[in-house]
Amino acid sequence: MTFFIPPVQPQQIVSPSRAIYTVMGQENITRMMEDFYVELEASSIRAMFPADMRAAAHKSATYFIGIMGGPPLYQQRYGSPMMRARHLPFPITQAARDEWLDCFERVLQDAPARYQFPSEHLDGFREFLRGFSTWMINQTS
Repeated sequence: MTFFIPPVQPQQIVSPSRAIYTVMGQENITRMMEDFYVELEASSIRAMFPADMRAAAHKSATYFIGIMGGPPLYQQRYGSPMMRARHLPFPITQAARDEWLDCFERVLQDAPARYQFPSEHLDGFREFLRGFSTWMINQTS
């Protein structure tokens, strides 16, 4: 396997609207991430995640709460996100990235009804997820 640097730069990735948090709040974002991790648990990339998927979902929720306009819980608890560096130990290929996105997409399909996700911000959030997940790719095969 070859170490890979994706063609996207982090500064090119547009963050999701910070207004999302105002509508959803911490509880709905956390529930959405719990459901996302249920999807990941049943996926082909399950081995990349820790045994305690609920704890992993809550850690991820702290990151998403912050980037969606809430308090910087991730930084307060774990330090600087440095997401690419944190993901380098895992072999993330295009296929793994696509599986991750597919899991997120299944959760987002009814996100406005289930989590009060503001529908006017879904496209921007999806665009963020595409760029973010592309930046995590670190191997070509």
